[in-house]
This record gives sequence, C-alpha cells and structure tokens, in this order.
Amino acid sequence: MKEREFVSVFRSSKKRDTYIFVRRGQEWEALPESLRGIFGQPLHLMDLVLTPDRKLARTTGKQVLEAIGDKDFFLQMPEEQDGYVVDFRRKPEQRNP
Repeated sequence: MKEREFVSVFRSSKKRDTYIFVRRGQEWEALPESLRGIFGQPLHLMDLVLTPDRKLARTTGKQVLEAIGDKDFFLQMPEEQDGYVVDFRRKPEQRNP
C-alpha cells in the first residue's frame, strides 16, 4: 500500500449511492467486465490525494488504498437499512421517529 495516492471518484449511473475509487488515469476497460456492467456509466465526481489516515464518509483512506493496491478499485455500496421494507409498508404515523 502506498502512503499517498492520487485517486478519482466516480458515481454510478445505475445504482444510487454507489461509488468507485480508482487510481487517477485508470482505464475503465481494464476493470472487471462484471463490475462495469453493474456499475453502468461512470460519472466523474472528484479527484483527491488519499492517505491512509484520511477519514471518508463511510470508510477510511487505508481501506480504499488497500483495495486499490489489491484489485485496482474500491467499490462503495449504499449502507443497508434494517427493516426498510417494513417501514415502507407502515403508515407514516406508525413509523418510529
């Protein structure tokens, strides 16, 4: 794992709250075909210098850098919500605040 990496962050055009972190300049076609198919068209969000101690919204710089070092990308999926289907079916006044 590098101590510092210039990465690009892309948002998925198919899946809400799904992001991929890659080395800046990474060829999209070099990533696994199955990943590209599920992710859809990558929409550039930002570029940043990432260090292991950097805190991100749902992960750490260390986790992202390790994944990029191992498989050339880090995929961030939406957080799972327990019971969201149950809450969806309840009337608004019955939901817990």
